[in-house]
Amino acid sequence: MPTLAGKVALVTGASKGIGAAIAKELASQGASVVVNYSSSKSGADKVVSEITAKGGKAVAVGANVADPTDVVKLFAEAKKAYGKLDILVNNAGIYEFAGIEAITPEHFHKQFNLNVLGLLLATQEAVKLFGDGGGSIINISSIVSTTALPQTAVYSATKASVDAITRSLAKELGPRGIRVNSVNPGMIETEGTQTAQITAHDSDFRKLTEAQTPLGRIGQPQDVGPVVAFLASSESGWVTGDAIRVGGGFT
Repeated sequence: MPTLAGKVALVTGASKGIGAAIAKELASQGASVVVNYSSSKSGADKVVSEITAKGGKAVAVGANVADPTDVVKLFAEAKKAYGKLDILVNNAGIYEFAGIEAITPEHFHKQFNLNVLGLLLATQEAVKLFGDGGGSIINISSIVSTTALPQTAVYSATKASVDAITRSLAKELGPRGIRVNSVNPGMIETEGTQTAQITAHDSDFRKLTEAQTPLGRIGQPQDVGPVVAFLASSESGWVTGDAIRVGGGFT
């Protein structure tokens, strides 16, 4: 039997990249999935179609998780679709790199509003839907939370915040049977990193990362999904407040 049979999961920012891979992995393990998107309805619909084509269950729901009103609507739609919630994956996020001279209030708030506030808002609503059996919250952080790189001061700070929130909420919510963990990927090849030329094969940044990675490559979205599925399942029932690095050994 699939490890997540009978469970309901909500994945924020799941229309592409890591979020899409996570949604598909959770569905393959038997979970019914709410595929959240902010702007790419077509991308979310494609993820849903790929899940249902394989016999899984999924619905797409649009919402900007940095908007409190949108977040309430998102979880109301999740309850309407499936009646409950067991798993929340806080994946929605944004990254923008800038040197110290180029950092502005807009640059700061844009990333913190989504990467940190959005995570907290989604978690608030998820906790209301978790039943007596508790639940599992998985926050998608990054290895830059502890291995910061030049020109990532604000982005790295948001992910360090995610790690701190994970540890705090694990202690706060543990007595209610709710586990909270984070997954911290290294460089992952996604639509976003391709567009930004970060993971182009001739990119100096990619070459440097691969040279410093014991496994000798950058990651793919499907490298992250199974780790999230493990943390969502009862197989990790004694794991909370932890951060699992998924970066091929990059330090």
